[in-house]
Amino acid sequence: MHPDALSPREPRLSDQVRDTLRRRHYSYRTEQVYLYWIRHFIFFHKKRHPREMAEREVAAFLTHLAVDRRVSASTQNQALNAILFLYKQVLGRDIGLIQGVVRAKRPERLPTVMTVAETQAVIGRLSGREWLMACLMYGAGLRVMECLRLRVKDVDFGLNQIVVRDGKGGKDRTTTLPAAVIPALRHRIEEVKRVREGDLADGYGEASLPYALDRKYLNAARELAWWYVFPASHRSRDPYGGRIKRHHLDESVIQRAMKQAVRAAGLSKPVSCHTFRHSFATHLLAAGHDIRTIQELLGHQDVRTTMIYTHVLGKGARGVSSPLDAWAGDSIKAMPRLEAREMPADWNRPVLVPDRSFNGTAP
Repeated sequence: MHPDALSPREPRLSDQVRDTLRRRHYSYRTEQVYLYWIRHFIFFHKKRHPREMAEREVAAFLTHLAVDRRVSASTQNQALNAILFLYKQVLGRDIGLIQGVVRAKRPERLPTVMTVAETQAVIGRLSGREWLMACLMYGAGLRVMECLRLRVKDVDFGLNQIVVRDGKGGKDRTTTLPAAVIPALRHRIEEVKRVREGDLADGYGEASLPYALDRKYLNAARELAWWYVFPASHRSRDPYGGRIKRHHLDESVIQRAMKQAVRAAGLSKPVSCHTFRHSFATHLLAAGHDIRTIQELLGHQDVRTTMIYTHVLGKGARGVSSPLDAWAGDSIKAMPRLEAREMPADWNRPVLVPDRSFNGTAP
């Protein structure tokens, strides 16, 4: 027998990546995304092993994403992070300077913000748990996943606050609990209690726990405090331990409901669940709250991130009134209407005929 036949077989590359991610406590969502981009990188290069490739192949793949697939800058950076993790953390290799990459352009966009009336119109067309989730995203400035991952123990009715655990960047923070939703939230927790009791009666009753808490605290997964406020409608197999547990609701549920509510409200803006968070910050600024307080409620590390909401605050762009409004005032209504005969034949834009009765002179 060949001596190599007795040596243990090297684990599959995907298993090595998955084990390394879990050892470093990356989220399950990040695990899925990184595995997707690593798999796509390997298939792009005709299933060559990453050990046989280096900077040139990485640059070619990133350029392909920007030029052929026309991905956004954030998507291209996400793919790059996955590949760098593969080489540095899994294969133990440092990728050198990656040259000749066509980078996707990152556009500077202002956030979409709804007015108070538009927010009321959208929330008013939701019902049940979707209505409560929308109220929390707008009333507490929660991201959609922060809302879905909210656990019973993190709702503090005594202090009127919500504790956001392991938010973006792995940080905890507290934010306000809207008093208007407290009765509905208490009723929601009673519904969660009934679901939990039904699961326990069926021999299950465990909620998904982060990291290794289910081994450290053996009964924590069955306690109401660790259950999600918005549990999934069915039980599923835990991807980490393989046990049947109750996870939180999938984000597609609230996203579909939001899309229907926005359409029913007749809004033409590109409104999503995250728009509630933008509107939360902007409306607090309009109400006179200071920027530092809003920064802490949102969990922004840098106040410059929060400052972007000052650009969408007020009426019109940057809160500036048009000079036409200042010049004309109410007299603009008295200006003559543009007639078709007053349009030059060689110009496709209308021409305003001056009203010489306005201050006695032409504007």
